[in-house]
Amino acid sequence: MVGNIIENNMVTISGTIVTNLEFSHEVYGEGFYYFMLDVPRLSDSYDRIPVTVSERLTSKQKLEIGKVVEIEGQFRSYNSYNNEGNRLVLTVFAREIVFLEDEKRIKNPNQIFLNGYICKKPIYRMTPFGREITDILLAVNRHYNKSDYIPCITWGRNARFSESLTIGDNIKVWGRIQSRSYQKKQESGDAVTKVAYEISVSKMEICKDKDDDQEDNIDANDNVDSGDGNNYED
Repeated sequence: MVGNIIENNMVTISGTIVTNLEFSHEVYGEGFYYFMLDVPRLSDSYDRIPVTVSERLTSKQKLEIGKVVEIEGQFRSYNSYNNEGNRLVLTVFAREIVFLEDEKRIKNPNQIFLNGYICKKPIYRMTPFGREITDILLAVNRHYNKSDYIPCITWGRNARFSESLTIGDNIKVWGRIQSRSYQKKQESGDAVTKVAYEISVSKMEICKDKDDDQEDNIDANDNVDSGDGNNYED
């Protein structure tokens, strides 16, 4: 990982750029752009993940459709206000970009580590396929008294355990970023397709008080490659 990345929020994703670079915003004269990256799964499908990059990090001309890249950075959130109201927008904020020759160079395409705090009561439920799942909203602290709010999903025995967590509990999670399409019904009765982003947790650790000698370390039952999950965007 890049040395200047905050250690409580670390992401590495690799994949193929599939959209043109578009302007996002400007801060103190520094322009930021975004694009979508197709990140391969083990199941031969892809997660399409939004990436935000500074114009000072690399030449904009290099970020062309079809380029294969490895990105290290953080998973960040911000509130977007529009005609549909307030919604949580999630993106990978790039700190370093490495250009790869082709997809064969990709080894571990989707990895994330977060250390944060439960900020909403976990919700335990069963998927339509009978799998146990718990939805967690994790607040991950950032510089300047800011926080990123990251939706996470745990499975199996992790889901059963997560149900008992309370607001304010400090946990560490390892997993991958996944995208999931879903249908939302409008007031007009029409359904529109939207995309949710969340962390599919493969391993979690409960951070206890400093006086405790050990921490609970829990691995997932299996490698989850599912699109199931709850939506926190709307």
